[in-house]
Amino acid sequence: VSMPMIPLINTQDVGELAIIKSLLDGNRIAYVIHGEHMSSLYPGMPFFVSRVMVDVSDQARAEVLLSRLRLSIREASA
Repeated sequence: VSMPMIPLINTQDVGELAIIKSLLDGNRIAYVIHGEHMSSLYPGMPFFVSRVMVDVSDQARAEVLLSRLRLSIREASA
């Protein structure tokens, strides 16, 4: 039975999106990306964002992965 998809994160950065996709793929979390290629066609345009959607049942796990990613980026840039 498929669960409803909910927004996980919005991003305009193609590199960040690639990392997020890799994290979700590596952890076998199903996702859908709305507007994936629009932000790469028009970089820097704030109204073209990619919205990553995940199943409700995977939301908590996906959010933990993203929080770890943000922490590791902060530590590397410090």
